Amino acid sequence: MIASARPVHDTAPTCRVVRAGTEFVGKQGLTYAPGISAETVGSKGLHLQILTMPPGAKAKAHKHEAHESAIYVLSGDAGMWFGEGLEQHVDIRPGDFLYIPANVPHQPYNASSTEPCTAVIARTDPNEQESVVLLPDLDRVHV
Repeated sequence: MIASARPVHDTAPTCRVVRAGTEFVGKQGLTYAPGISAETVGSKGLHLQILTMPPGAKAKAHKHEAHESAIYVLSGDAGMWFGEGLEQHVDIRPGDFLYIPANVPHQPYNASSTEPCTAVIARTDPNEQESVVLLPDLDRVHV
């Protein structure tokens, strides 16, 4: 017996190839190219995108309410201030992975004044920007 193909009207999840979407500037002030999301594939718990920070760029201080983030740096050097008062710091280089727990204030920046920094970002928020909470009082901590 030959298995029949799934009807066209069936909306069951399936594997999909997605090209990077149109870049957008997020609430954080950085430019993202979306890939996997609720909008592109109907994802229920995952968002995957590319971030390119121009030389000297710095995000607005923020946190992701109730959502974790994982970052993999492809090229360039970055840094990130984090913690309740942005008192802690990490350096991130190509080949590094970075984990950011939910609700942790952070402020990433491109450490180079001449080269862009590109990273792949995954979040447990399929809508990505919905969980972003800006923290303007912390923007003045590291000028």
